[in-house]
Formats: sequence, C-alpha cells, structure tokens
Amino acid sequence: SAKDMKHRLGFLLQKSDSCDYSSSQGKKEKISSSQRVSQEEVRKWADSLENLIHHDRGLAAFRAFLKSEYSEENIEFWVSCEDYKKTKSPAKLSPKARKIYDEFISVQATKEVNLDSCTREKTSHNMLEPTLSCFDEAQRKIFTLMEKDSYRRFLKSPYYLDLVSPPGAGCGPENCKRSHAHTLDCNSNIISQCA
Repeated sequence: SAKDMKHRLGFLLQKSDSCDYSSSQGKKEKISSSQRVSQEEVRKWADSLENLIHHDRGLAAFRAFLKSEYSEENIEFWVSCEDYKKTKSPAKLSPKARKIYDEFISVQATKEVNLDSCTREKTSHNMLEPTLSCFDEAQRKIFTLMEKDSYRRFLKSPYYLDLVSPPGAGCGPENCKRSHAHTLDCNSNIISQCA
C-alpha cells in the first residue's frame, strides 16, 4: 500500500546504522550509510523533476506519491522508455517497443497514459519500424505533464515535506507537530523513530 511505501522511504533517512527495521513482509533490513539520502540531496529534488527522478530514492518517493493519487502509470511509462533506450540488441527493439505500446499507449492499454491524439498517432506510426527514439515525443509529453501537474503537488505533499524536514524535528513519542501547520500521528510519520 502507499502507506507501507511511505514508511519504507522513511527508513532510508535514518541516522543510525545499528537500527534494524522490519519490512511489511516481516524480513529484517539493515540500512547502510550508502542507502541514506542527505537533506541536501532531498532539497535538490525541489529544483527540478529531472533531479528527483534521476535519483533512486527520489524516484521511489515520487512513485509512492503517484501511486497514492492513482496515476503511477505516468512514471512507469517514463521509466520504461528510459529502459527501452538502453536496449543494445536490435532484435529486442521490436518486442520491447510492442510491450510498452500495448501497456501504455494502445487503445486497450492496461495503464494508458494521457497523450493527445497527434502524439498517440505518431507513436503508433513509429511502431511500424521501432527505433531507440520511437517513444521520445510521447515520453517528453508525459514528462511535461508530470512536471506541470503531479510534481508540483508532490513538493507540497507529506511525501516530500516529511523527507525535507530534519529527521525527528519536533517529533516526540506523544505527538508530532510539523512546522507545515499540520499535525501528523508519529506512527504514520514518514520519518520513523528508531527504537
């Protein structure tokens, strides 16, 4: 669930290497120094959508946010296009392109992205002879859509605000007040307290 994802993201910011956390599957995970994200890095995510989604933890936080808004197909499409562009074998281009097209662009797509008819038509035409750039225009349109819409909401959401606040700021065992003029229950806070 989106709440589980929020909690897992909070674990990445913990300061102590000696804390063990259990995931929703009950497995113990130890967070190493290399997995934590610095406050400086998190602040850079607010500079541009590109900074956010080119950072593994930023991408995970944004994906969790989009999932909470039921619009994760946009970032999934963008990631699929990035992966597609790294395809080395010409023989794999066509099947990979078809999979992306069927999943995100076709009329019966299970995770259809919001594209104008002109871009959709051009992308359909590109499917006749797929190249590494056949999704470029569609990917650019979806990136712009996310940048103007969901990215702005993400920066105002607890998914981002709780990560950019110093860990444990104003958070005590009984209550958890944020400087963002709202109160969060400590148990549901993204920045989980270390036992």
